[in-house]
Amino acid sequence: MERFDGKVAVITGAASGFGRAFAQKGARLGMKLVLADIDGDALGDVVETLTAAGADAIAVPTDVSDGGALEALAQRTLDAYGKVHLLFNNAGVGASGFVWEMSASDWSWVFGVNVMGVAHGVRVFTPIMLRQDEPAHIVNTASVAGLISPPAMGVYNASKHAVVALTETLYHDLRRVSGQVGCSLLCPAFVPTGIAEGERARPARWRNEAPPSASQLLAARELRKAVRSGKLSAADIAEATFDAVRENRFYVVTHPAIMASVRVRHEDIEYMRAPSDPSVPPDSAG
Repeated sequence: MERFDGKVAVITGAASGFGRAFAQKGARLGMKLVLADIDGDALGDVVETLTAAGADAIAVPTDVSDGGALEALAQRTLDAYGKVHLLFNNAGVGASGFVWEMSASDWSWVFGVNVMGVAHGVRVFTPIMLRQDEPAHIVNTASVAGLISPPAMGVYNASKHAVVALTETLYHDLRRVSGQVGCSLLCPAFVPTGIAEGERARPARWRNEAPPSASQLLAARELRKAVRSGKLSAADIAEATFDAVRENRFYVVTHPAIMASVRVRHEDIEYMRAPSDPSVPPDSAG
């Protein structure tokens, strides 16, 4: 996709973080926006702000873990604008702590949003894009946690590795059937967004009754600190992502310093070594 003006973008997780930044960037480019999020109030505030500035945007409160809700989002998009050209499967949540201490609800929540949210988006919107037979693009938000496996982040790591595999396969599948629809895989590191506070949006059906363990409390504190320390902003990530869409570039790794740890992981696999700890800089590992 080289042109964005007048095109239709659907963005999940649009009420905060990357999703809101994607919406702001799309609005500046003259796109028509369909914004989805489970937090209807915050979503409404984003749409109100954008439309007050002249953007063409609608809010569709959506739980991306529900396949029927994604189908309704697609229908609302077609009813409002007739087409969809750019899809950001961006909604994401996290839970951290020792992997054996994560509850069934933790697994269901994180995989429901991070994996099934992307899967539903691909399942529902790709056929629409293919039928249009014009330039279109899908961006799936993973993480550097889909390229490496930091300790005390097992549920999140597993979900983001799944998004990486899903999106790489989507790339191959699309190349077999279409030259018009492309896809990109966004893998950012720590950026000041609201993901560390995502617990507020956890649906009641997936809330934990037991108090968090010591490892979970420590991991949550470390995550909040790491997120606050991020040098790039959500707006920076949005700029880099739109550039990748324009250039039809697949991998969007916004923090190139992480590639040293990615290379070590690949070498561990190639040489059948035990996994290196990616939280320890490669040049200081023993």
